[in-house]
Amino acid sequence: MSLNENFPHPVYKDTVLAPLFEGVKANYVGAFRAINRAHLVMLTETAILTRDDAARIAAALVDIDETVDVDALIYTGEVEDYFFLVEAELKKRLGPDLAGMLHTARSRNDMDHTVFKLTLKHHADTLIGKAQALASALIAKAEAERDTLIVAYTHGQPAQPSTFGHYLSAAVEVLLRDIERLQAARANIDHCPMGAAAITTSGFPIDRTRMADLLGFAEPLRNSYGCIASVDYVTGLYSAIKLTFLHLGRLIQDMQFWSAFEVGQLHVPGSLVQISSIMPQKRNPVPIEHLRHLASMTCGRADAVVNTMHNTPFTDMNDSEGEVQVAGYAAFQSGARVLDLLAALISAVSIDGERVAKNSDAACITVTELADTLVRREGLSFRQAHEIAAATARAVIAAGKPLGEGFEAFSAAFRELAGRDSTLDRPAYTEAVSARHFVAVRERFGGPGPEAMNEALRTYRATLTRLSEQQAADLARVEKAEAALAAAFGALLQE
Repeated sequence: MSLNENFPHPVYKDTVLAPLFEGVKANYVGAFRAINRAHLVMLTETAILTRDDAARIAAALVDIDETVDVDALIYTGEVEDYFFLVEAELKKRLGPDLAGMLHTARSRNDMDHTVFKLTLKHHADTLIGKAQALASALIAKAEAERDTLIVAYTHGQPAQPSTFGHYLSAAVEVLLRDIERLQAARANIDHCPMGAAAITTSGFPIDRTRMADLLGFAEPLRNSYGCIASVDYVTGLYSAIKLTFLHLGRLIQDMQFWSAFEVGQLHVPGSLVQISSIMPQKRNPVPIEHLRHLASMTCGRADAVVNTMHNTPFTDMNDSEGEVQVAGYAAFQSGARVLDLLAALISAVSIDGERVAKNSDAACITVTELADTLVRREGLSFRQAHEIAAATARAVIAAGKPLGEGFEAFSAAFRELAGRDSTLDRPAYTEAVSARHFVAVRERFGGPGPEAMNEALRTYRATLTRLSEQQAADLARVEKAEAALAAAFGALLQE
């Protein structure tokens, strides 16, 4: 609608209004329908509209839904946007006076942000559900691989033995925190702007809480200026999305490194490997690469939305609406692909124990426990024990032997640096430098020892259950609201 009879300019129509109209067709028709119906119910219950008028408007809305093929609509510029299209259709059926009553005490401002919030909640719920499914897959894999030895790396170099379960548990903890951030961001969306109207509410006795209830929100957003101007529901959600996929990208990068031929401790099964078109011996675990770039694209798409809000005025503005909202939905699409594919990949991969043992031996990664054992059993300072362990490692590496075969080198280093013979015999030495022993004695809180891991895994399961129950309650409230709105609107049709 415009006071200018020449509106819209053809170029403005083609470059702005038509794409916005297509965005509404693809994303928002259901949300607009719910808002119209809920607003009509609220206007009737507050006696702003008579029940007879409300019944006629309700019947007209149903007729529009049944007779207007939205998917087939092509934007012509005859009306400014989808909102005015519905109003024009109402006027055809009811006349201008009665048709215009539906817009009492509301604005496209509060309607738009409510539409965006309803849509973002839906997308967030889907993404959170997939993130929870990935967390469940990671926990299950960590449980199954609790005792599976791996080489843990620091600074890109072999460092110490750990287990695949312990490594995955670290990723689980981050993902659970990311899910909590996503669900907190979703909770911040769950406040209804309807009733804010343009920006200051209305002189009509509207019931904002009733609108929030009918639309499945937890409650109304209090400050009406903030309903229109505050876009932290956008920046908060997309920031949480970015962090989630930034963090998953680090896990994915490790999988790329671990599956490299030179490392080889992670085996990717054939169903997730592509063979080179020219080199038949070459196994390419390219799903990992797709995961990496999709995670990065998701981060970039989330960043694009957040950065668009930078230095915008604290008021109603198109920078947070229309095309920006639609552009952001691509982050949910690529993010969902990452979550689904990563859950499948994690469940399918395995650890190559022979390569782990080979790399462990070559890098002497259990030597820390040798030093620790000397402190506990020989009464040495850690620095002196460290020097003896280092000398032992240097000797076996020079001889091309694994640390487990270095008892003679150890005995000589101990005698030279401690000035006496060690009380460790060969079996005690062999145990001290065993990767399995290394892990088993690390039963401290958060460590890779079996009991420490059992306690951690129980905690992860409990946390995931709590988060899943919270989301289930949110979804149940939305479903209950949809039923309540359908009943209240249906009652108007019976008038």
